[in-house]
Amino acid sequence: MITKDEVLRALSEVHDPELKRSLTELGMVDKVEVDGGTVRVTVALTTRACPLQDRIADDVRAKLETLPGVERVEVDMSEMSKEKRDELFGRTLNAPIASPESKTRIIGVASGKGGVGKSTVTVNLGAALHLLGFDVAILDCDIYGFSVPRMVGVEGRRPVVVDGKIIPIPAHGMKVISMGNFVDDNTPVVWRGPMLGKILRQFLTDVVWGEPDFLLLDLPPGTGDMALDVAQLLPKAALLIVTTPQVVASNVAVRAAQMAFKTNQELIGVVENMSAFICPCCGEATPIFGEGGGRAVAEALGVPLLGSIPLTMEARTHGDQGVPVALAEGSPSQVAYLELAERVAQALGVSVKNSARGSGA
Repeated sequence: MITKDEVLRALSEVHDPELKRSLTELGMVDKVEVDGGTVRVTVALTTRACPLQDRIADDVRAKLETLPGVERVEVDMSEMSKEKRDELFGRTLNAPIASPESKTRIIGVASGKGGVGKSTVTVNLGAALHLLGFDVAILDCDIYGFSVPRMVGVEGRRPVVVDGKIIPIPAHGMKVISMGNFVDDNTPVVWRGPMLGKILRQFLTDVVWGEPDFLLLDLPPGTGDMALDVAQLLPKAALLIVTTPQVVASNVAVRAAQMAFKTNQELIGVVENMSAFICPCCGEATPIFGEGGGRAVAEALGVPLLGSIPLTMEARTHGDQGVPVALAEGSPSQVAYLELAERVAQALGVSVKNSARGSGA
């Protein structure tokens, strides 16, 4: 006969899809009853309006039905008390992600100008790091020109807010927050510069990030207010510069990277995006934007060229569908992003959990 302890051990392997921790660790298992072959579980949600409660219930059923002796699983939902939520958010989840003691590696993905695919690199680097076994969060810092929600398929979704705390939106195994998830479609954000620092501070302190392995910041292009705010609020953030092979883009990228030296931020390397177009018919690589721009930037800055990302049809089709192309099994883009993710992790002294060669690439 199944025991309550066996049920709890099994539930320790069921994770909340938004908070990325087990139900038992989060204190969400409110009650367990065993009556012969019937198991009844009550799950305490952070909010009764949780949009993923059906998925949680399905995951609980699926896990418990695998246990010997279990014939039927009943799952009920309740809501945590405010006291329990305060303890959960304050002590368990709301770790000071920006503090020097945090284990989270923060990477600002920057560029000198728009149109070089900086947001695309951010999203796909995050997806590749997740494929390698890391817990990844993405903060879209491009307040005026946000594009991350569409790229990860969460456009139009509002984050859950509980007792003033914002729960990041889950997307492809990552946690995501963007200003785009707080405004209506195509509504412009008309703010002066000082407001940018305030919203960045709020996104760092009021969002329940926990302590992911990596927090990727999709920075706006150039060296404006947001870049300065990141340098001030997140001095431990490393920077990754994105450029294209084109000379005009690479020249501007060098100027943007110089800011890292002036603010004493670590510059870990350069990514050359759209290095060559891969023909979907014959597989021939054509450098339509020129060659050597990324390497020239890296050499000028004295940092490594960490990756060259090809331009492929999958990049466009997957982006339109809200799926990072780094998840396109076996594609040239996936191979390039997995190699980039491995090099970024190694540059920050982080051991890769799952080799790119074992991920299906």
